[in-house]
Amino acid sequence: MHERVLTIPDAGERENLATFLAKAIRLDEAVIVRMRQRDEGQLVAFVPTGFDALAARVVSGRISPDDTSAAGDGLLNGLTAAAGADIDPGFSMDSAWRGALPPEAGFAHIDDVPARVLIDLAQQGAALAKEHGSSHGPPASLLAQEVLSVEGAGEVVGVSMRTVFALAAMGFIPHVGSDPMTAAVDLERIDASEMVRVRATRTWLRLDARFGTVFSRRGGEIGLTVRR
Repeated sequence: MHERVLTIPDAGERENLATFLAKAIRLDEAVIVRMRQRDEGQLVAFVPTGFDALAARVVSGRISPDDTSAAGDGLLNGLTAAAGADIDPGFSMDSAWRGALPPEAGFAHIDDVPARVLIDLAQQGAALAKEHGSSHGPPASLLAQEVLSVEGAGEVVGVSMRTVFALAAMGFIPHVGSDPMTAAVDLERIDASEMVRVRATRTWLRLDARFGTVFSRRGGEIGLTVRR
């Protein structure tokens, strides 16, 4: 049996992962995080966002086994309690996550979109969700709506509101405040040169922002099931 251990030597990187997890837990207290080794020195942490989109953050470190799932709150507690580089990820939650992750390569660069545009769309969507939503959240029709078309690399890619919501809710854009989904954001605080890179494969869309990446299936929900 492999020893389950997360190793992140740099304190700043441990703080980055802790911030990522805290934001994911704010969206879902029972969130499951899946960590996969990317290469010798980096790993990727994935979490579902509740918007049929995955959020991801790359940190410098190692995870053993090299594809490991854990409870978000347990991992965050382990990060907080760790006195050094080695972190106990908590109980295995590998059986709680079934489904494919997006590929590491093969994404075509479509275009770069000003971050202000995406946050403005998120704010408009949040206002509509507040007006027309219910106790179950925003209307499904609003989440599925394509709110932006991005053209490049010989194709046109639609970006849905659910993907924009996920990007904003995870705080991947600098200077959007502590709760960009409910509080008015001063768009002028976001640098006009701050861009979000839009990339795509035939089946996946990804938005790469400064503090993380959001993935969603093109034309449908992501293929994963998280069991409670």
